[in-house]
Amino acid sequence: VQLQASGGGLAQPGGSLRLSCAASGRIRGFAGMAWFRQAPGQDRKFVAAASWSGLSTYYGDSLRSRFTISKDVAKNTIYLQMDNLEPEDTAVYYCAVNLGAGPSWYRSDSDYIYWGQGTLVTVSS
Repeated sequence: VQLQASGGGLAQPGGSLRLSCAASGRIRGFAGMAWFRQAPGQDRKFVAAASWSGLSTYYGDSLRSRFTISKDVAKNTIYLQMDNLEPEDTAVYYCAVNLGAGPSWYRSDSDYIYWGQGTLVTVSS
């Protein structure tokens, strides 16, 4: 399985960016896909997840009001629409595929088996 993330770049505070992550290869039996981010000097943190059907979505603390995750089932691609960006959103954003199960699959770090290469988001004036 390969994950190709794109869409990062430079945005001004209050601006928007849209990230994409396309999955390819032997795609079967996955619980869902998710976005994580890692700011300089900080641990990687959960941002948002979508079930493989795209019908259920989950968000990290305080991000739901500004970020929206969606999934194109036909394209095996997830998107992260980020609005009203803040300098604190500056980070490398990674997408990942989860092979877990159950209603809390997105909470299980160990079930994120495949990872994309990361895309840098910089929010600065």
